[in-house]
Amino acid sequence: MEASAGLVAGSHNRNELVLIRGHEEPKPLRALNGQVCEICGDEIGLTVDGDLFVACNECGFPVCRPCYEYERREGTQLCPQCKTRYKRLKGSPRVEGDEDEEDVDDIEHEFKIEEEQNKKQRQQQSNKHITEAMLYGKMSYGRGPDDDESNTPQFPPIITSSRSRPVSEEFQIASSHHHGDLSSSLHKRVHPYPVSEPGSARWDEKKDGGWKERMDEWKSKQGILGGDPDDADPDMALMDEARQPLSRKVAIASSKINPYRMVIVLRLVVLGFFLRYRILHPVHDAIGLWLTSIICEIWFAFSWILDQFPKWFPIDRETYLDRLSLRYEREGEPSMLFPVDIFVSTVDPLKEPPLVTANTVLSILAVDYPVDKVSCYVSDDGASMLTFESLSETAEFARKWVPFCKKFSIEPRAPEMYFSQKVDYLKDKVQPTFVKERRVMKREYEEFKVRINALVAKAMKVPTEGWIMQDGTPWPGNNTRDHPGMIQVFLGHSGGHDTEGNELPRLVYVSREKRPGFQHHKKAGAMNALIRVSAVLTNAPFMLNLDCDHYINNSKAIREAMCFLMDPQIGRRVCYVQFPQRFDGIDRHDRYANRNTVFFDINMKGLDGIQGPVYVGTGCVFRRQSLYGYNPPKGPKRPKMVSCDCCPCFGRRKKLKYSKSGANEPAADAGLDENKELLMSQMNFEKRFGQSAAFVTSTLMEEGGVPPSSSPAALLKEAIHVISCGYEDKTEWGLEIGWIYGSITEDILTGFKMHCRGWRSIYCMPQRPAFKGSAPINLSDRLNQVLRWALGSVEIFFSRHSPVWYGYKNGHLKWLERFAYVNTTIYPFTSLPLLAYCTLPAICLLTDKFIMPTISTFASLFFIALFISIFATGILELRWSGVSIEEWWRNEQFWVIGGISAHLFAVIQGLLKVLAGIDTNFTVTSKATDDEEFGELYTFKWTTLLIPPTTVLIINIIGVVAGISDAINNGYQSWGPLFGKLFFSFWVIVHLYPFLKGLMGRQNRTPTIVVIWSVLLASIFSLLWVRIDPFVIKSKGPDTRQCGINC
Repeated sequence: MEASAGLVAGSHNRNELVLIRGHEEPKPLRALNGQVCEICGDEIGLTVDGDLFVACNECGFPVCRPCYEYERREGTQLCPQCKTRYKRLKGSPRVEGDEDEEDVDDIEHEFKIEEEQNKKQRQQQSNKHITEAMLYGKMSYGRGPDDDESNTPQFPPIITSSRSRPVSEEFQIASSHHHGDLSSSLHKRVHPYPVSEPGSARWDEKKDGGWKERMDEWKSKQGILGGDPDDADPDMALMDEARQPLSRKVAIASSKINPYRMVIVLRLVVLGFFLRYRILHPVHDAIGLWLTSIICEIWFAFSWILDQFPKWFPIDRETYLDRLSLRYEREGEPSMLFPVDIFVSTVDPLKEPPLVTANTVLSILAVDYPVDKVSCYVSDDGASMLTFESLSETAEFARKWVPFCKKFSIEPRAPEMYFSQKVDYLKDKVQPTFVKERRVMKREYEEFKVRINALVAKAMKVPTEGWIMQDGTPWPGNNTRDHPGMIQVFLGHSGGHDTEGNELPRLVYVSREKRPGFQHHKKAGAMNALIRVSAVLTNAPFMLNLDCDHYINNSKAIREAMCFLMDPQIGRRVCYVQFPQRFDGIDRHDRYANRNTVFFDINMKGLDGIQGPVYVGTGCVFRRQSLYGYNPPKGPKRPKMVSCDCCPCFGRRKKLKYSKSGANEPAADAGLDENKELLMSQMNFEKRFGQSAAFVTSTLMEEGGVPPSSSPAALLKEAIHVISCGYEDKTEWGLEIGWIYGSITEDILTGFKMHCRGWRSIYCMPQRPAFKGSAPINLSDRLNQVLRWALGSVEIFFSRHSPVWYGYKNGHLKWLERFAYVNTTIYPFTSLPLLAYCTLPAICLLTDKFIMPTISTFASLFFIALFISIFATGILELRWSGVSIEEWWRNEQFWVIGGISAHLFAVIQGLLKVLAGIDTNFTVTSKATDDEEFGELYTFKWTTLLIPPTTVLIINIIGVVAGISDAINNGYQSWGPLFGKLFFSFWVIVHLYPFLKGLMGRQNRTPTIVVIWSVLLASIFSLLWVRIDPFVIKSKGPDTRQCGINC
């Protein structure tokens, strides 16, 4: 692939393919000559007197005035060379710490910097030798064999058929003066993917022989084949370490998990006795309230069982990155780590800022992984020229940012987060040039931000004739709903080098074709397009998908995943490795449970001990073959015992199943290889994968790679083909292959289908979070986010892929794993009993009735035991998981807030969509914002989701006032029954307290429409239940008409 060769746009259906050149101009590097600043590279300049500016009085280290002023104002105020504090020079403003001195500059220009310049020249000369060594050293990845090599790797032939035909017309993709000869040749690097890797089985028919030679060598070193054990290699200890497992399970300590399980069982028993008592003791004078409460409590018990028991086998995991390097990155040999394609998806650059996407891309390009094995694909589903130009700027800045990150091993490698973190950035840094280069890089990044912001400001006003590229060509994506597919390789084999001459990972811009009348399936369709285009261009066996606002926080995150996926023992059955989501910019108290710590640190650990965690949509490394609908490979099974017919007590002899072909051998379970053979025998590739011969061929490459016989021109043409809008018609894309369609939460469906086929997933929680993203921290945005998740769960529940009835045929999905998936689809329906249960306390206070009869001392033990078991379960859960009690409480509060608002609307919207075909949408309108830290927390946006919780809150407050007033009027005997009602009502109010704070905002004001609707609903509801006499004395005294008023 050629970098910066031009934007390729085309439509397979319309038989069009166009190469647009000259849309971006090369940016020359700044020439550094003369007396320059050692920090930023600018000229030092002169003082007000016309003399050369000298910042340091002690050593004369060359620094320009802007850098000197910046260091005095925001830095350490020390000279980078001699560490002497900068003195205030003539014309410079005073800063904190300046001594009282005369406002004169008596520095004599007597310092010489020849020694420093010689040192710089020696360093540049050393870097030059290193660069030449890297450029001229043979890279195994993506290169064919040399001319003198005779062994040509064998590739499977491209599968063709009558329906798989190329575009009729050939287009000139590259001219000779730009690309030279594009004919296929094994002696040229025609594609950034490996032809053959030493020690791997990729396309190597002689892999068994290579394995035998290595085994014989190992045996000879061990003395097994006659070698002398005394002559063993001194590096045998390292070889032994490399043969160890790359990861291991860490069981929760029995002192923590066993009491937890005992309390769960005890709670289940107590819950049974409690429900039995509640059912057998009805309240006859309030039968409606009692029946409603019984139904709610039974549903809560059922929901608790679905949520609790998948957490029965929680585990932790450890990875060994040093063993991974010893096994696959041997010194003096090419890296044998598998390549990874990384997907970043974005739609609207005005809602998803380009600077955020740029930081995510920069963190990917700087990841700690062999650069020739990393390819980054950015999907622009909005076909925005702003995203395209921002990515072009990002590619240019990456040439400076990536070598800086790798040279000083900085974390995180997203520049915005790195420069904004409030930590000591000098910790563990020993290079003397770090401070200087960091300051230069910060200035470069600030200039980069200015350029991105300028592009954003320019994009706010769209020209009437549409956007025009720099070469005068109209932007192909001016009509976002009707445009051709577009592909641009920004960083690749040629041109993909940083400022030090080192190769950079590949960066590819992709915008799939969109035409009216076609179903595009939103994010799921965009991800499937990325699967196909990456399979044609690079075809890495593993894929990492990230949202545009989730950057790589741990540069070794991919290596962490490879410890599981490349493990010889468990790796082949692992479909994906899921990382927990962590977030930046959340307030310290996490008012609305944005961190979701209970889910990611408790529920997901529990699922990891069963069949693996669910897929949560981002931060997940996939095995490509698992997304193609293949089953996991099957290991040899132990033969089942059979008995003869003569002994009926042991049952009948089981008949062996034979294949349909009539062979005498028993039919084995279809594994990965058998699935491929079945597909090849039936020749149904096109029906399954689509009409692309190149893509179908790539699906058969279990370990990835692209045949070297393919030219870049043909690959680009095929890539445009596979992202055409009609490619998925009459195929299994979205049904059995790739991201599954049918729900706006396609992540749950996709992971569920893989687990049903028998794959297992892994939950990886490195000590340093692998990825971090941004989360909405204000109330309205948070509720709308939860609404979207809940609506997707409701859609799955009513679809054919519902875990309630799907996936029983093969029996690969474990029962506790099914419990977890059922819980993910029915949890929104808990909003109905939860809303009723939150309203019951207010009704009881207003009607002077209660949901329970007067209980005896023995019956009260059930209630006490139930509450104790609930608290004990929570405390022991926090003990083994490490979640803080504040995070647990915030999760409980938002469970109530989201349950009676977002989940309720999701159920209503889902029922309307499924039963009546009405697609209702609840939108958010922004009202205010704030620029200071956590200012977004206080931003209020009107949404109908706020009405139900506000109504419940007002009803309960009215009920508390009415109940207390009634008790005061009725006397002492009314306070006893009142306490139970007040307890339940205060339980509701305390859980809704964060919601109340969100309504008040910083100014303690609530929009009028919220107050009007809430008061209106509360009043109507209260009038239906309130009697006329709750505030009148109910105790009957003497009849005044008989004995007078003074009797």
